[in-house]
Amino acid sequence: MFRDNQMGVYIHWPFCAAKCPYCDFNSHVRGAFDQKEWAEAYVKSLEYYAELLPNKQVVSIFFGGGTPSLMSPETVQVMIDAVQRLWPAVNDVEITLEANPTSVEIGKFKAFKGAGITRISLGVQALNNKDLAFLGREHSVDEAFKAIDIAGECFERYSFDLIYGRPEQSLQDWEAELTRGLSYARGHMSLYQLTIERNTPFYMQYNRGEFSIPDDVKGAEFYHLTQDIMEGAGMPAYEVSNHAQEGQECRHNLVYWHMADYIGVGAGAHGRFMNGSAKFASRDHSAPEIWLKRVQEKGYGAHELETLSADDRFVECLMMGLRLRDGVSIKRCEALSGLAFDRVVDSDKLQTICDEGWAHVAGDQVQLTREGLLRLNALIPFILQ
Repeated sequence: MFRDNQMGVYIHWPFCAAKCPYCDFNSHVRGAFDQKEWAEAYVKSLEYYAELLPNKQVVSIFFGGGTPSLMSPETVQVMIDAVQRLWPAVNDVEITLEANPTSVEIGKFKAFKGAGITRISLGVQALNNKDLAFLGREHSVDEAFKAIDIAGECFERYSFDLIYGRPEQSLQDWEAELTRGLSYARGHMSLYQLTIERNTPFYMQYNRGEFSIPDDVKGAEFYHLTQDIMEGAGMPAYEVSNHAQEGQECRHNLVYWHMADYIGVGAGAHGRFMNGSAKFASRDHSAPEIWLKRVQEKGYGAHELETLSADDRFVECLMMGLRLRDGVSIKRCEALSGLAFDRVVDSDKLQTICDEGWAHVAGDQVQLTREGLLRLNALIPFILQ
């Protein structure tokens, strides 16, 4: 899907207006700060990667966070201009910006489009005001729909997220909510089952028994209902949690799942890229102010690059590829790692999960079935040698 010289660019804006209790992303609530100073640091960090990787072509740019829509359009344009100055880009480069409904207004979205944004991803999360409050979201359902309408007016491509499997949510509740959401969709939706992550307020509240979420059996029912509805709407899952009409898949996410190169810039951002014959993992310092100081002093905010071993490359390719509806290419895993498939994957155990109906092998592709995707995190370590 992607050539060896192509890459994605991930830009992490670590600031939010408020921290959601379920979120374990590297996001921070701050008061006023100098966006010009931060923009200059991002440009400087991008210049560092351009010296390291001068012969790449950019296929996608993704502004994630945090809440990137809190940036000014001028700050966004400075970063986009820097990427396009430092590397050639494909003619139809995809440039996505994540946004919260509370930071959406038509003038600002039009300015984002003028800055070069081609796609918006809205963090809606729920279409129920009670659950929005539970999730710590600061917008209402009406504000969410208004934001979606504005996104549709300004951009040809947009997506929005919903979280299901919430406390006290029934299957009937979710079916009605998802059906309503579909009436506002334009080709892509991201649908996540609520999980309780360590080091979040929800983790402590959940362990104190303040709320409960569906068990594995009920969670599987939510998952199957979601797949049935989305397949019926012509937006099947092309990855575990992402649904799209054909041709509307998020290219930047496909960069990750197909193990193409990408750089990550900004506090807490990660990257994976080839340099010569070696593949490296990068990780920027997670504390925003320390990241800023490091970039200003050294030209980059990353920790020392980690060289990925052959086994690391194979397992990452397998893990990422099996998330996809189309599965993972055996030859791709072998080419990225230099290891034979049978050297890493136990063929008898792979046959076992095929016999159980959780996977199948068709030519060069290993694919998980819908039931297999429910067991993804358990199946991968099971089949490894």
